[in-house]
Amino acid sequence: MPWKGGSTVRQSPDTPRRRRPARLLAGLAAAIGLALAPVLAPAASASTVAAGSSALTASATATAQAAVAPSTTGGTLGPNVYVFNPSMSQSSIQSTLDAIAAQQVPNQFGTQRYALLFEPGSYGSTADPLVFQVGYYTEVAGLGRNPSDTVITGQVDTFNQCTNGDQTQCYALENFWRSVSNLTINAAGGSGCTANTEFWAVSQAAPMRRVAVNGNVTLMDYCDGSPDWASGGFIADSSFAGGTVVNGSQQQYITRNSSLDGWSNGVWNQVFCGDPGAPAQSFASNSGDSGGPAPYTTLATCPKTQEEPYLYSDSSGNLNVFVPTVQTSSSGPSWANGSTPGYSLPLRSFFIVQPSTTVTQINVALALGRNLLFTPGVYSIPRTIHILRPDTKVVGLGFPTLIPQNGNVTMDALGVPGINISGMIFDAGPVESPALLDLRGFPGFDSKTDPTSVDDVFFRVGGAEAGSAKTSFIDDASGSILDDVWAWRADHGAGAGSWTSDTGDTGVVVGGDDVTAYGLAVEHYQKYETVWTGQRGTVVFFQNENPYEVPNQAAWMASPTQDGYPAFYVSKNVTSFQGYGMGSYSYFNQGVAIENSTAFEAPSSPGVQFHDLLTVFLNGSGGIQSVINGTGAAVSSTFGGPSDVVSYP
Repeated sequence: MPWKGGSTVRQSPDTPRRRRPARLLAGLAAAIGLALAPVLAPAASASTVAAGSSALTASATATAQAAVAPSTTGGTLGPNVYVFNPSMSQSSIQSTLDAIAAQQVPNQFGTQRYALLFEPGSYGSTADPLVFQVGYYTEVAGLGRNPSDTVITGQVDTFNQCTNGDQTQCYALENFWRSVSNLTINAAGGSGCTANTEFWAVSQAAPMRRVAVNGNVTLMDYCDGSPDWASGGFIADSSFAGGTVVNGSQQQYITRNSSLDGWSNGVWNQVFCGDPGAPAQSFASNSGDSGGPAPYTTLATCPKTQEEPYLYSDSSGNLNVFVPTVQTSSSGPSWANGSTPGYSLPLRSFFIVQPSTTVTQINVALALGRNLLFTPGVYSIPRTIHILRPDTKVVGLGFPTLIPQNGNVTMDALGVPGINISGMIFDAGPVESPALLDLRGFPGFDSKTDPTSVDDVFFRVGGAEAGSAKTSFIDDASGSILDDVWAWRADHGAGAGSWTSDTGDTGVVVGGDDVTAYGLAVEHYQKYETVWTGQRGTVVFFQNENPYEVPNQAAWMASPTQDGYPAFYVSKNVTSFQGYGMGSYSYFNQGVAIENSTAFEAPSSPGVQFHDLLTVFLNGSGGIQSVINGTGAAVSSTFGGPSDVVSYP
């Protein structure tokens, strides 16, 4: 029977198509060389961790009650885009940054969105560093052609949030939806514990891209109290010199095509792909256990990559979007030996979309061959946005958020190659949609040289507003690249906490052949969370949590004889697949012993291979009975894990 929007309903995941998280923290002081008390704490779900405000800098605290003045520098990009240049006084730049941080640091489900763009040049100095925080829905980016063109001497920080100001309840678990990119940070400033260190204590949907950090950098905020949990992140195309990267409490992390000057430790699942200086492969059957080897999955090169398009200002002061070219077997930053290879598109080739723009205007612009640049804001989408032409670029600034209103698919691409969609949030709307983003297949072109890519694109079912979507993201585009995708059925916020509200069967369905995914996270969906039916797929890093609020076992059965649903399901039709560094966790919080028979399910085929899999029991009841296809020890309240499987079959 047909779905709304014309797609075909799948009766089975094998039908082909052509948190917040609870956490467990092991003792880390010896591993990372910090003055921290060793901790072995019980898991705590983020639904029990209120998103309180962390301590702001003194100047930010002073402006916490001040309204953020609309930008006068964004030009056609609108009042929520702030463009700074080196001729501005540092005090005025600092004041603007602090006012935005004061508003956005605690603003998890607000509607405000910002892009903070720095023209090429230098900001701050050792004597007078520029230090500021990055809150929710805030993009910080340099406007140079390369990261070295824009230099900040100071800190661009994200710290823990402490529940109701309690210094014993400080977390980075919910530090989502923010980014920093395309600049150099010379770590300086701060005081005491935070002195001369770049703090980027974030979790999902908070990418760091094209950033050079000179000096100390930590992915964990260890300064304000405890337990300092953090639940994973994404770094790509970056360089770190002059200090070891402190992973600390980050339970899982992916670092891709980045140059490292040391990495401190791992907790459950750390993946490195094409990273000179990365630690050696060491994932083992006892990784994550006390005294066990670090859970490092290390690939010398990445099979196929294409860096995210980015905005930059040329020598004449004109804005352009640079589109990097596809790389194969890549290692290190794309700009390590000079400028990133690729081509430029002038801003005039983009239709600038504001929240007041209608879908009709958007679709007419697309039909006429324009690219799209969404400015910061929240967008109501009553009808589907249709991408019709090859090589269309859809770029989001400041986390634009699109919400369907009438059960429609929010955006689709109708069988054309070379599409790029980046820097956006797709929320479910008040009427159930069959999908939020649907990329159709496009036979008959060379996907190796002109792939579709999806970069820093995030999906939410609930949280900010109640909503439902059958599937969040469908990718039938063969040869496509998924680079930092998080599909999240909310465990807290609007509509969350009920099995019958904010409904969503599946987060991601991949039907295209030769699809490569880096940093894929899919959490809390109600049936098969990730379904992969395409041939020759590759996944480098996967993170999952089972749904929390399953009311009883009968409500969550893949078949009459199979308890639960796998987090990652590879179709029986698939004969070739590679997966690296993939984890799934359970936290069933209804006081009912819910069981999931297997976290990963795949055909028993020599061409379908998994490397470095794990499961963890976070808290609650029940657990996961096996890692993959009955292999791997069960995790439960009696053995929390991790349960590691080094290779399968």
